[in-house]
Amino acid sequence: MLSTCHTPVMTATDGTGRSVDYLRISITDRCNERCLYCMPEGFADWKERDEILSFEEILRVARVAAKLGFRKFRVTGGEPLVRKSAPELIAELARIPGVESIGMTTNATRLASLARPLREAGLKTVNISLDALTPSVYRRITGGDVNAVLEGIYAAMNAGFEKVKLNMVLIRGMNENEIRPVLHFAAEHRLALRFIELMPVSLTEMLSEKNFLPAGEVMQRLAEHDTLTPLGEVRLGHGPAKYYRLEKIGVTVGFIGAITNLHFCEACNKIRLTADGKIRPCLGNHGEYDLKPALRGEGGEAAIREIFQQALAEKPPEHLFRENYQPSRIMTAIGG
Repeated sequence: MLSTCHTPVMTATDGTGRSVDYLRISITDRCNERCLYCMPEGFADWKERDEILSFEEILRVARVAAKLGFRKFRVTGGEPLVRKSAPELIAELARIPGVESIGMTTNATRLASLARPLREAGLKTVNISLDALTPSVYRRITGGDVNAVLEGIYAAMNAGFEKVKLNMVLIRGMNENEIRPVLHFAAEHRLALRFIELMPVSLTEMLSEKNFLPAGEVMQRLAEHDTLTPLGEVRLGHGPAKYYRLEKIGVTVGFIGAITNLHFCEACNKIRLTADGKIRPCLGNHGEYDLKPALRGEGGEAAIREIFQQALAEKPPEHLFRENYQPSRIMTAIGG
């Protein structure tokens, strides 16, 4: 059961006055897939085990975050379910006073057997990556097996999560023809589907004119065959997606346009905790603040809190993705 305690009541804000109440926690830098937009081919520079935060260290950080006013938490990776005992971590997170919502982002390949234990532990929502339904296309993009993903999706639906959403990263020339099949799959199973623009999070060469498919172009294509009704201020999560209803198909779709939406960062409410213990205020900036000295040395909670507050104060007003941004760490190392 998630805690219903809301004391002490606090609101964390960044240096520009934005309310920041959402912490994305990466519990591993490893993944059992190799998505083209996430991990360079042949990458093997994994962190040593002692460099990765233990679950107890993660919980210490989460307790400080909750006291600062963070209410929404999302467990990510890499692929979070390649790390053992994820349900036990979720259960402990759910016991922290002030925690109102716990979600997870996953490729779902290991979700079939874990969906129910995760739900019983207190996980409320699941976001599942589904870049294609055609097995050969899915394998080309991710290196994985779409049938395992589908089993995970069905298990999540049966487990009774409050929300199960699908994420589809748009790659021109690779999965354009998958958009309509994935739309119909989402409609059939009454799942929201979010289209996500490519970002230079691991390989700048992925974000090329050849590969980049703007969210606005997809919206235009959909509107040519259906009525795309804006859902206004409706939010199906804690992120930046703008939602619409496709009336004929009968599905809710969201668009995350980090590159083309010039107002993308205006209401950013999140920071990240990397698997190796860094606070990352912005995915599209290089700034990080190392918590490991505070976690493994002297200073305790006060030192963790001080680093958190510094990271909040120095959270950039916007990302640098449109300014020839050169990633220094791959996405699996930063956390989804």
